[in-house]
Order: sequence, then structure tokens, then C-alpha cells
Amino acid sequence: HLHLLQRSMNGEDSALSLSRLTEEVSTIESVLSTWAQKDIFFSSFSIPTAGLVAVLSDAASDDTWYDEYLCLNATVTNAKKVDDGLKLTESNSGAMWLVNTWANNVRHVSLSHNFTLVATVTIEEAPTADAPLLGAMLVKNNSSHTMGILYTANKTWETIFKGETKPKTESGTWELKKEYQVALMLQGNKSSVYVDGKSLGEEEALLTGETPLELLYFCFGACDTKNSPMTVKNVFLYNRPLNPTEMTAIKKRIPVPTRAPEPQVKIAPNPIAPAVSAVPAVSAVPAVSAVPAVPAVPAVSAVPAVPAVPAVPAVPAGNEGTARETGDGGANGDAGSVYGSGLLPLLLLLGLWGFAAA
Repeated sequence: HLHLLQRSMNGEDSALSLSRLTEEVSTIESVLSTWAQKDIFFSSFSIPTAGLVAVLSDAASDDTWYDEYLCLNATVTNAKKVDDGLKLTESNSGAMWLVNTWANNVRHVSLSHNFTLVATVTIEEAPTADAPLLGAMLVKNNSSHTMGILYTANKTWETIFKGETKPKTESGTWELKKEYQVALMLQGNKSSVYVDGKSLGEEEALLTGETPLELLYFCFGACDTKNSPMTVKNVFLYNRPLNPTEMTAIKKRIPVPTRAPEPQVKIAPNPIAPAVSAVPAVSAVPAVSAVPAVPAVPAVSAVPAVPAVPAVPAVPAGNEGTARETGDGGANGDAGSVYGSGLLPLLLLLGLWGFAAA
């Protein structure tokens, strides 16, 4: 919500009043919306919008040239509306653009230190004397300063700066019915004049003293002097200096190509592989043919009973000591019987036969 607090005085008495600015809020919102729309529109033609304060173009009536940004309107005298501007047809035709006045509360103090005014002009008829094309008036106390550009009967450009008793003719000529881009620029203490991006001259010591000059108004055509027929279109006012590239962009107004919508490429979804378990399921593993069973080893027939070993005849007395050397005569005695009877070859034969059968 927006409110206004006012104090009124009546003699020694005073009173405070608070009012709600409902309609004003609606107006502010509408203006901000217009600013955003205009920025988008001008940006689409490569026109810089940073620092853009006001634009005079196609909206005009008999006595007013309307600012596209709804802030700074120009007062028109004897002009004819044309596409994107005005045609100044009479010797007193002109447009005055006030930017700093106390009377109507129009204050753009920042423009007193830095500004660039760019306009498209066409000289329709050659003047019989020097004729004003575009100018800016700056004031300080009771003194004033004018910076601007004139066109002469000799078809040359002339510039006006403070401190010069006579306009200075610069190189370059103009042609009838040809469009030109003219610009006035103030950058701190330096003022400059340009035609089609080329400087016609500049003044370094524009701001002097402790109190700087204050920009009062711009003038197109005749404001204080007589004019020759001319056309002025598409006026752009910035609160900062512009570089040559930006001036060229305003002149050419190249549309920014719009990007065609990118085709929507349909990508088939990749089939998701089934999750593989760490150990494959039994059903997923192909059946492995059964390994042929190893044939059972046929039972080995019982070893035939070893025939009783006939009694060994008594050892002669001379061998008795040998039989006792084992300590347990039974075991060694049996072994001696096996080796001695020929059973070992039979057991080896049976083992080889069983291994072959396996």
C-alpha cells in the first residue's frame, strides 16, 4: 500500500493528514508494466535499453509528442505527424522537450551530468541561412549554455559550443532527402556532437565552477530561430554515454532472430535388463547332461585262503640266535612265512587286476 502524509499550515495551527494512494499505485503498476514491454520490444531490434530514459516515436498529436515510456512528453508547434515522428513544415515549426523544470515537477537531474540523445533526421529543403537542427540548453543561475548542430545553405554541418563566438564548421556535407543519425552527448565535463557515428566536435570545459550546469531542455527545429522544413523520427534519450557500436545498433535496428523451437526428439526408452541374481536360478541354467556314473569297482573276490604253511623244520642249533633277534618272534616269524611262501606275487597280481578293472 502507498500512503501520502501531508502537513497543512493555517496561521499558527498545523495539521497532519494521511491519505491512501490507491489510484496512484494502479498507475505506477501500469507504467512499470509498460516499461518492461517497451524494453522487450526495443531489445528485439538490437536497440540497447540500459539507461534508456525516454523515446519519442510514433505517438503524437497536434501539440504533443508522447514519450513511449510515459514520462517525458515534448511540446510540438506547427508539425505534421508522419510515421515514427514529425515533419516540421513551417519556419517556426519545432518541438521542445523539457527534462528538468520546477513548474511541472519534471526532474531528471542525472541527465545534467551524462546523457546521449540520438535522433533520425531528414532535411527536406535547403535553408537560405543557417538553420537549427538539434540543440540542448543547459543553465546555471542566470547563465546558459547551448550545445547543438546546425545545417547551412552551403550544405555543411556546423556545431555550437559554449565559449565560441561563431559556430565552427566541420568537415562533411549533407544531402537533401537523406536520413542521418544525429547525436548530442554529455559525459561529465565534455560535450560532443555526432553525425552517423562520426564526431563533428567536442568541448572539454563545459562544466566549470562548483555548481554544475543543469540540463533544461532539448529542441528540435525552430525554438528561438527560424527553421527550414525537416523531418525528425525515433528519438532515444539515455542517461549515459553511448559507444559507436550502440549508436550503429540504434540506426540499423536489426531484428534479433528468434530461435525456432527445437524439435522434440523422441528417444525410445532403453529396455531395462532384468536384474541378474548373483547366483543364476536353477531354471535359467540349461540342464547339464548327467555325468556318466563311474562304474562301480567290481567286488574283489575273496583272497583265497593261504594254504597252511607246512611246519618249518626245526632250525639247526647254529641259527637259533637269529630267530631271537626280533624280540617278539611271532610277528617276524609270520612275515618271514609270507615272503618265504610266494604270497607276495599273488597279492601284487590281484592289485593290478583290480586297478585295471576300475
